[in-house]
Amino acid sequence: IGVRYYNRAMNSKGDDRLVKDFTYWSVFIAKNQILPGKCVVWCKRGDASDPADASSEEWKEAHLIIRLLKQSVRDLYQADWFNYTFLGNSTPHLHMHFVPRYKTERTVHGMAFMDKDWGKEYTIDPNFKISPETLDLIRVDMSEKVEELLKTEATSSS
Repeated sequence: IGVRYYNRAMNSKGDDRLVKDFTYWSVFIAKNQILPGKCVVWCKRGDASDPADASSEEWKEAHLIIRLLKQSVRDLYQADWFNYTFLGNSTPHLHMHFVPRYKTERTVHGMAFMDKDWGKEYTIDPNFKISPETLDLIRVDMSEKVEELLKTEATSSS
């Protein structure tokens, strides 16, 4: 349900942006990838609209997802800071924007990324362009790293 609802809400086709599907949440690479590793964490419960109404199970899993995304982006792209936002203004469904922040320029898959708003609230650059191929390479990076971290976590907890 998470992928189908997200695709409808975000006017997307297929699950081509899916990073990882969890029990209560789905993680998607953000289409406007102004900062490498930017993701949308989408609650799979169809009637979810407010973070205050999330169940304890949903919050527990969200916490795990945040930890996994944070470590993934640190390992992959050496992010310096992280922003987490629950807005729901244009899409009134429970979701979080996971936004890595960078003090200096990063080159990822041959493309330069600059966090022009470092130290301030980030803004979306409407002129920013990323090729579908580069977006997918970042999605694959994130997906593989999250899987690797999950396996490591499972091994260390057994």
